[in-house]
Amino acid sequence: MARPDYDLIVIGAGPGGYVAAIRAAQLGMKAAVVEREHLGGICLNWGCIPTKALLRSAEVLEHTQNAKDFGIDVEGAVEANVGAMVARSRKVSAQLNGGVGHLLKKNKVDIIWGEAKLLAPGKVAVAASTKTAVEPSHPAPRQTKGYGTYSAKGTIIATGARPRVLPGLEPDGEIVMTYFEAMVPKTAPESLLVVGSGAIGMEFASFYAAMGTKVTVVELLSEVLPQEDPEIARLVRDAFKKRGIEVLTSTKIGQIEHVDGAAKVQFADSAGKTTERKFDKIISAVGVVPNIEGLGLEALGVDVTKIGITTNDAGATSCQGIYAIGDVAGAPMLAHKAEHEAVNCVEAIANGSSHALDKSRIPGCTYCQPQVASVGLTEDAAREAGHKVKVGRFPFAANGKAVALGEKSGLVKTVFDEVTGELLGAHLVGPEVTELIHGFVTAIGHETTDEHLLQLIYPHPTLSEAMHESVLDARGTALHI
Repeated sequence: MARPDYDLIVIGAGPGGYVAAIRAAQLGMKAAVVEREHLGGICLNWGCIPTKALLRSAEVLEHTQNAKDFGIDVEGAVEANVGAMVARSRKVSAQLNGGVGHLLKKNKVDIIWGEAKLLAPGKVAVAASTKTAVEPSHPAPRQTKGYGTYSAKGTIIATGARPRVLPGLEPDGEIVMTYFEAMVPKTAPESLLVVGSGAIGMEFASFYAAMGTKVTVVELLSEVLPQEDPEIARLVRDAFKKRGIEVLTSTKIGQIEHVDGAAKVQFADSAGKTTERKFDKIISAVGVVPNIEGLGLEALGVDVTKIGITTNDAGATSCQGIYAIGDVAGAPMLAHKAEHEAVNCVEAIANGSSHALDKSRIPGCTYCQPQVASVGLTEDAAREAGHKVKVGRFPFAANGKAVALGEKSGLVKTVFDEVTGELLGAHLVGPEVTELIHGFVTAIGHETTDEHLLQLIYPHPTLSEAMHESVLDARGTALHI
């Protein structure tokens, strides 16, 4: 029997895919990735990274506009150069795209450019891509340009996801945008409707509001950021309103009519009352769907549902030798979840060992202004799970570092089991909380109790002191409020 071309072929070079290939190479496997468009996937090229570059530009803009609050005089009007912001964002993505290429080269992972289809377990056909491949600045060794069929002992599907498109909200390149078009505006529109208040929608709403756009966010459910603790979500909604962002919850989108280069949109509230408004642009941010089409999964009997490919704890599908990780394997659709699954899956392939992924312990971050970060159970979910809970809260308004930074809105909320003292969840809104959350992630991962957390010493002055005070408050012993 002929030796396979590779020990492992990974389809898709996003955060899950390229990490899987690198880990395989580290474990001594001969690995390749098949990529149809660009290294780093949506996250690096059109999602996580470039949005953070844009949001950083917005943050600098707002700080400069409010320079007088910090004792700094700025002469003349401070205005946004949207084109320059977008150019910087694309430059950041290009740099990291090249970095992924360098990492693959360093680990001797081959890149096969094209679209993959599974012909059988261990047999992958690669044809010309319908997308334009953006190659890295540091191409991998023995880079395969030709198309053909490749064999492997194992195959990992890491094809990610794409924006969900609802009827009537199809992107048209002019008025209705997904995150692809919203990422590269030529100018900031006068008015903007953001449909959906998940992380993507709230981040774009935050960015465009900083650009001076009159932003309206519409959400079908009763609160924004529906995946977050309701108390935290309410604080974000209130903060958005203070920034001049209109928020419509419990509201349905009706007919959308294009008139004179704009969109006339019908709304219906929870009482059935209808109104009509006009917007220059619309961003559809109603979630994503997994990229499962064209892979040949049905013919091989791979179990697929509307939310993605069904896998076990090791990423194995219902078909021997075929695995799936990341967004294509279902929620939560987060880059850090994909990377974790990648390592777990490859190590299971290599030595048969894996560990169950507790999805309740995966942190979530939203980089709007103010930032939001959370891990574990919300207060309501903890009670519904049968826990008798005690809750601690500490506002950043009482934190010395936050006051010095001029960013004193928000709070830290902690949820503990009253009987065992175990930390069940942590929910933060405020300055740099996406950097603070890792402390609570570690604590939950080690099943830490409030007693353990109380014994830790937090440096002063730091934002992290609010975390300590929140734990103290859960026991009724907060010191600085």
